[in-house]
Amino acid sequence: MPAIVGIVQVINVGSSSIVNIGDVYKVMPISTAKTFAGSGSFNTGDGLRISNQVSTTNVFDQDGIDQGNLFNA
Repeated sequence: MPAIVGIVQVINVGSSSIVNIGDVYKVMPISTAKTFAGSGSFNTGDGLRISNQVSTTNVFDQDGIDQGNLFNA
């Protein structure tokens, strides 16, 4: 079933980003990244009021190897 898409405004697309509008068969990223951020780090909007008191972020990765993307290129 085809997708019906209205008005779309794309402000910025990163160099390793994927933008999909409508139907898609396969999306295959060719780069990976791991991001660590504490609570409230990625909040966006006007007039936000965030209260986190004491917050810590655990960045210990016990497995050392994450899922790869070798076959996506």
